[in-house]
Amino acid sequence: MRKRILNFENKWQPLLSKKLFFRRMLIHFLAGALLIFISLLIGILGYHYLENFSWIDSLLNASMILGGMGPVGELRTFGGKFFASMYALFSGIVFLVTAGVILAPAVHRFLHKLHLSESDDE
Repeated sequence: MRKRILNFENKWQPLLSKKLFFRRMLIHFLAGALLIFISLLIGILGYHYLENFSWIDSLLNASMILGGMGPVGELRTFGGKFFASMYALFSGIVFLVTAGVILAPAVHRFLHKLHLSESDDE
């Protein structure tokens, strides 16, 4: 059963039960949350050690960039500015990947359901 939750069913298999589908959604949500947490941790450490921000200011700056809002504190060092630019690019990619990870089960189920109804019509 565990293998069935982690592997998406192919077009010949029936739809996953709602209980297993919601479990799959939870697993993907937790994977996305872990990805966000790790990314936030990278940002916090970068701002703390490269710009000498306090831990709370590092959290604020990393959260704002990861959330797409932009930095809050003034960057003074070359290393801090370079890190902030790379972290901003990284954050954009992480946002897209996380959205894909979280939405993948729902999109797959929708497309699988469409394919099954198409097969029934033939």
